[in-house]
Amino acid sequence: MAAELLLPRAMRMKLHDVRAMVPTMERLARDMVEKCRGLPLAVVVLSGLLSHKRGIEEWQKVKAHIWRHMKDDSIEISYILSLSYNDLSIVLKQCFLYFAIFPEDHVSDAEHLMWLWMAEGIHDLLRDLAEQKASELNFFDIYDPKGNSISSLCLRHGIHDQAERYLSLDLSNLKLRSVIFLDRKCKIDLIKFSNMFQHIYVLHLETRSGTILPDAIGSLYHLKLLSLRGIRHLPSSIGNLKNLQTLRVFDSDHLLRLPPETANLINLRHLVAFYSNPLQVSKLTNLQVLKYAHCDQWKNVDPINLVNLQELVMHDINQSYSLNKISSLKNLSILKLSCDDNESFPDYEYLSSCQKLYKLWLRGTIEKLPLPSQFPNSITMIALRNSFLTEDPMPILGMLPNLRNLDLVAAYEGTEITCGDNSFCQLEFLRLYHLEDLERWHLVSSAMPLIKGFGISYCPKLKEIPKRMKDVAIPERLLETYFG
Repeated sequence: MAAELLLPRAMRMKLHDVRAMVPTMERLARDMVEKCRGLPLAVVVLSGLLSHKRGIEEWQKVKAHIWRHMKDDSIEISYILSLSYNDLSIVLKQCFLYFAIFPEDHVSDAEHLMWLWMAEGIHDLLRDLAEQKASELNFFDIYDPKGNSISSLCLRHGIHDQAERYLSLDLSNLKLRSVIFLDRKCKIDLIKFSNMFQHIYVLHLETRSGTILPDAIGSLYHLKLLSLRGIRHLPSSIGNLKNLQTLRVFDSDHLLRLPPETANLINLRHLVAFYSNPLQVSKLTNLQVLKYAHCDQWKNVDPINLVNLQELVMHDINQSYSLNKISSLKNLSILKLSCDDNESFPDYEYLSSCQKLYKLWLRGTIEKLPLPSQFPNSITMIALRNSFLTEDPMPILGMLPNLRNLDLVAAYEGTEITCGDNSFCQLEFLRLYHLEDLERWHLVSSAMPLIKGFGISYCPKLKEIPKRMKDVAIPERLLETYFG
């Protein structure tokens, strides 16, 4: 089976050319997979590499490279990883090298990792390779508190512990580009920031909760990304950061207080923070991502100028409030809404106006789903959490023409669901969780013709799963990838 995994990802040619090449390419694939000795990571990386190689000649070149690095009749996985790395563009190599700036097993949310050119759950060997290559290129340096040293050649520093000792060093002559603190045990004195980090573009700071961010932060004029954890208040000087594109602030115990001057960040594209006070978001005309606005704060927003907003996440919604202002967000593509406890969603008139919306995430009681005509045709993914619907949602959701991913978690309290003729014509991935009263599932043969993956859990009364669903069941950890 492993050899077959290489073929589908690599086939991007005309059908008649592919048919002629299949026997030879399959033989090449089997030869290369055999030398991987059953290591899944090696097979997956090799598959990714070959997916960009077209034709037998290019596949033979890859095989020749592998054969030159044989050891005991098998290929070392580190070489396959290096081969894949060397095949990247310069830009992608730099993105990859960011992986190793984080300590092994460090956990951060996926969106933050994306902004820092990372992905969650990196394999140890991939991280080791990234660290090795980054060291060779002086891409960054990890502070070593034992040696009390840091390279003066690197433009990017990572600090995993002993942050106070790092800040005691004289770094004023270094023109650093990026500084990433990942030491939550320390309470850092940040007064020295203005002198030490005048030229940085990226500042990521994880510190002990309650750390005070000094006014001096406003002198870091070149900052493009400011990510903070453990900071409860921002000083008014934050408004001086005219080049800031991403502001991300989290404190696990308290809502953040954003000063009014935050509205002066004219180049801000991503605002990600649970903030407590009203903010004139309407002035942030370059804003692309707004997370996590409180429902009450949205009342004062005039969205007409938010022409670039693509993602909106709003919490503490209640049924008495209208969300119709969302209809003015013509470029909105991702919408995540969460109700206050024991509250229901208001009406959905705004949905039909969001013609670019492709991802809809709703958490909270839904008394009745919108009609299919009220959903924009652009929607490809829907997640319903704690919806507690009393009517079967499948007849409505099954009529959405481009729906590819459906995630239902505690979304329905009925005893049966029905997927009728020609429903879910584009659906590829389905997850059913915590449908605790569900007993029967009717799935006709013409429904879900393109289904690829299915997961189910905590549906204790369901007597039988349709056979076709058993054939496409995949592990939860893989299914998570498709729902985010």
